[in-house]
Amino acid sequence: MRNKTSQRLAAGVLLSLLCIISFNACEKDDICVDGNTPLLIVTFYDLADTTTSKDVNNLRVIGLEQGQVVNTFSDRSNQDSIGLPLKINNKETRFIMIMDSADENEVETGNRDTITLSYDTEEVFVSRACGFIANFNNLNAAVTADTDNWIQDVIIEQSTVSNQNTTHVKIYH
Repeated sequence: MRNKTSQRLAAGVLLSLLCIISFNACEKDDICVDGNTPLLIVTFYDLADTTTSKDVNNLRVIGLEQGQVVNTFSDRSNQDSIGLPLKINNKETRFIMIMDSADENEVETGNRDTITLSYDTEEVFVSRACGFIANFNNLNAAVTADTDNWIQDVIIEQSTVSNQNTTHVKIYH
């Protein structure tokens, strides 16, 4: 009888030790909290009063190479600020920004401007759980000129994109 009790006690102690060891093996960085590559924050301003933000009516943004509508904000909404994803494996990302976007007989209408954002990508190790994210340095922007640009000027406010807490690019219209 004593032998069975000793075996159960030993098994219980062993099980308790295994539980304690397994819980202590987890580190706090095993859960990824800050593991996202930051979006480029674009804020739109009134050309006549450069200190006042100004909505772009029915804004649609399409990634030029993907041919897809950017889904980081509500499509065809009035926006004074948006977040745009930059390509990690390229040195530039191009977007078509459409003001007053609408569908007429299944054809996209509105005033289209193309903006090219160029940058250097820097991989940053966040943690074991999150792995790497990308930051973007030496940011530059250019608008393709056409006969009816609604984007009148682009200013780089922050040339490094390492968080989403501040405006990186100001667009005046």
